[in-house]
Formats: sequence, C-alpha cells, structure tokens
Amino acid sequence: MPSDSDPIVAIATASGRGGIGVVRVSTGRAGEPAARALMLALTGQALVARHASYLPFLDGNGAVLDRGIALYFPAPHSYTGEHVLEFQGHGGPVVLQLILQRCIEAGHAFGVRVAEPGEFTRRAFLNDKLDLAQAEAVADLIEASTAAAARSASRSLSGAFSRAVHALVDDVVALRVLVEATLDFPEEDIDFLEAANARGKLAHIRAQLACALAQARQGALLRAGLSVVLAGLPNVGKSSLLNALAGAELAIVTPVAGTTRDRITQTIQIEGIPLHIIDTAGLRDAQDEVEKIGIERTWGEIARADLVLHLLDAQTGITPEDDAIATRFPAHVPVLRVFNKTDLTGEPPSVQRHQNAQRDMVCDVRLSAKTGQGLALLRAELLRLAGWQASDTQDVYLARERHLVALRAAAAHLAQADAHAQQNAHALDLFAEELRLAQHELGAITGEQTSDDLLGEIFGRFCIGK
Repeated sequence: MPSDSDPIVAIATASGRGGIGVVRVSTGRAGEPAARALMLALTGQALVARHASYLPFLDGNGAVLDRGIALYFPAPHSYTGEHVLEFQGHGGPVVLQLILQRCIEAGHAFGVRVAEPGEFTRRAFLNDKLDLAQAEAVADLIEASTAAAARSASRSLSGAFSRAVHALVDDVVALRVLVEATLDFPEEDIDFLEAANARGKLAHIRAQLACALAQARQGALLRAGLSVVLAGLPNVGKSSLLNALAGAELAIVTPVAGTTRDRITQTIQIEGIPLHIIDTAGLRDAQDEVEKIGIERTWGEIARADLVLHLLDAQTGITPEDDAIATRFPAHVPVLRVFNKTDLTGEPPSVQRHQNAQRDMVCDVRLSAKTGQGLALLRAELLRLAGWQASDTQDVYLARERHLVALRAAAAHLAQADAHAQQNAHALDLFAEELRLAQHELGAITGEQTSDDLLGEIFGRFCIGK
C-alpha cells in the first residue's frame, strides 16, 4: 500500500506541449541519500542547495535526454518539508516521461514511485508546511476562473482565512478555560457568568464568527459561481439573451421554433462572480424525438440549477403555457422572470420585486436582448439573488462548502451555549460542552480535527504533481 513516507516523483506541469516542463521529486523517508543518488544519476554531479544549475539530464547510459535547470531544496526548507528535487526542461510530453522514468529507475533502491493526485501538497500539510485550508487554496488558485477568485484564493493560501479561524479558536479556548476552571473549583462561591463576563466574551466570539461566515459565503460564490438556466417556451429569446450576456454569438438564433435542441453552456462573470449560463431547449409538447430528448434534459438542468431565468414574451405577457411551465419549477430553485422583447412593446426596461406565496421573492425584469436595454438591470438582480454584497474582494476568503458547513455548525453550538447561559446561569457543564463542540468544528477547517477519509477526498481531487 502507498505510504505517506514513500519517495515520490511526478510531472508537475500540465499535460501537453509547452515551453517548460517540470519533474518534481520528494524523497520522503529516504531523505538526503535518495536526493544525492538521484541528482548524481540525472545530472552527474551534486547540486548546490537552492541554486539553479543549467545541466544536461542523463539517461542510464549517460546519454543526454534534455538540458535544463536542476534545483535542490533540502528538508525542511521545501514545499513538502522533505528533500525535494526539481528538473525543469522542455515541455514536451515524451521528454518529460523519459525524465520521469529515469527518476523511478535511479530511485528503485529507495522505492521511488509515481505520486498520487495532490500528494505533494498532502505532504506539505502532514509536515506542517500548510494547514488544510491553505492546502485547499492551492487547488482553488489553480482552478480560479476569474481574477477576483484568484486574488481571494491567494489570500487564503497566504493564511488569511486560517488566521481568522485560529483567532476564533483561541477565543473559544480562552472562554473554555474560564468555564472549566469554575467547574473544577465549585467551592468558589462566585457567579461566574457575571464575574468573568462570560456572556460578553461569547457575544464577541459570535460576532467575529458571523463576520468570518459572511466573508466565506462571498468567497464560496467566487469559487463555485452560480448555475443559471434559461427556460421558457420556444422563440421567447433564450438564445438571444445568452448571446447578449456573453457578448458573442454562441447560440444559433432563428425564427424557427425548436432551433435549440441541446444545452449550450457559457461562463460569464459579473463583478468577478462566475455565472454558468445554460441555454436549453424550448419547453413545449414536441413531436420530434431529438427535441423531446432536449426538453427532458432541460428539466434535468432546471432541477440542478441555482437559479432559473423564466423567459417570457413581453408582447403576449404570461400565457397559460407559461403558467403550466412555472408550476413545474422545483420549489427549492429561485425563479427570476424575464420579459424579453420590450423593444417591440415600447415599454422601458424595469425591475419589479414582489412577494409570492410559494417563494420568498420573485423578481420581474423587463428588457430587450436584441437592443441590450435592461441587461444591466438583469445583471444587478442576478448578483442580488446570488447573495453577493458589493465589497472589496481583498477582504473575501475563497471558501468551500465544507468550510461553510463547519462555520454554521460552530455558530449553532455557540448560540446553544448562549441559550444555556440565559436559561440557567449555573449550567456550566452544558455551556462548556457547546464550546468544545464549536472548537471541534472550527478545528476541522484548518485540519486540526480531520479524518483520513476527508484528507483522501480533498487531495484526491488535486492534479498529479501538485
């Protein structure tokens, strides 16, 4: 079975051809002897630590495979905290595979194997070079789809999110110390909650947690974005709206009903938020088999959507067919109604928000996809329904769903602790237990309280070589 202490090697750059390719080695338990053996086998000489050397890379017979830069990072001053070698040559897939195989061959005596996805960063986490939130930020920075997401991922990688979580943990621990000290010395006849201002300290922690949760929610939006489905009858302008939002002719637009038969997806960004816009087949009773399949897929996309834009023709208003479609929308998916083709009605673009018995808020936007009038109103409503708050993204942490779950759970435990304090000022054992549970949830974010299964799931999604 693979071990976290095995020497590992992998191509650390993206697959395909490129100007530069990198093969990375981390020596694990084999340590410096393996590093020395590999550098001699690959370059024919010892490398100076943290010094870039331009050298030939050699095969087993001493023939030159490539020429490039060789680097040696002794432990613990490396990415993984172990002895690390990097061979940076030309980015052709064949030459990189040759260097990779040469590393495995030369390191056979030490048990060098190909790294699993995310294993280098996993080593960095296990060797205390990064905490778990920072390790996840490595993958998020690589996968960032907008500039704002990249900046926020970089903040998380530098430790901004982790520092906020650690500050919360420190405050919770300090309060636990006060509570549990009182439990240990019950003969001290003091009203703990009053004398130590425990509830005041708890209120401060809850306020700080609420702030961290708000920033994390915004970061989660930057990371994952929003899945938005365009739905409605044929010929109401779904494809025209997609083209208008994307600023390009992505979908075919014709007067013929049923032109769009399968989904067309385009990611756009509004204020740095990725919006995955999905244009779908018009919803109607179709006779054509291909169109029927497209309509079935449309309903599948609607069920998975974060938001549905129900397009209607502003000339005809809401028809019985539109009502029939609306009744089939899932109750858990927010719906924004878009009345398109206002340029043919003479009506100005507008937004109307109103309460609805079935949904918290339904918004109607009137616009013209053809002329572009009203698109700014639609973009603003999309951000509002997404929960985006205009702010400086420098204060946003790029968070994942598991971070939000942990923060919400910690907030719930702190709220329960406050409830115990209000109901019974002497129920300090319950107060202390809720604080312990909140600390456990916060610790899971940075990896202080984390199962091996979760680590496997997180790092298994990384690219190989990172």
